[in-house]
Amino acid sequence: MSKFPSGKYGRQRLEFFPAPFRSPLRAFAALVFPWIDGQVLICDIEDRGWCIPSGRVEPNESSLEAAVREAKEEAGAILEDVLYLGTYRITERGEVRWADVFAARVKELVDIPPEFESLGRQILPLQDLPPIYHLWNPLTEAVFNYSAEILKRHAIAVELLSGK
Repeated sequence: MSKFPSGKYGRQRLEFFPAPFRSPLRAFAALVFPWIDGQVLICDIEDRGWCIPSGRVEPNESSLEAAVREAKEEAGAILEDVLYLGTYRITERGEVRWADVFAARVKELVDIPPEFESLGRQILPLQDLPPIYHLWNPLTEAVFNYSAEILKRHAIAVELLSGK
């Protein structure tokens, strides 16, 4: 496993710790990298721009449930094969928060509920993301590549186990 670079978002320092690492505290947010036939689904969020679905973990849900909910709310994506990738440690002025990260395959696209902040969605190859993604840096690129690799390995394992 290669070490992931660190990143910055405003004053926040971002570090990614791949699975099986689990954060020592409950995650405050969840992110999901949704893939369709080798391309990624992104959404256009008010005040953020083009990004993967993400958001706060509600008090009554797990980070996995939050990732699935956010994908539906922000991108109109019904997910399958949702896999835990790891967690981001987000540090700002001595405060540390955690955001769990998942990768998934998109099973189905449905209408984006109008009451949410999403302005739309698009499906793109990874190489088209750098100029439009709201926070593109070496860390973002590394985690995108990692999410694609984990889903590819999962598909191979499922195929081997099914005897195909």
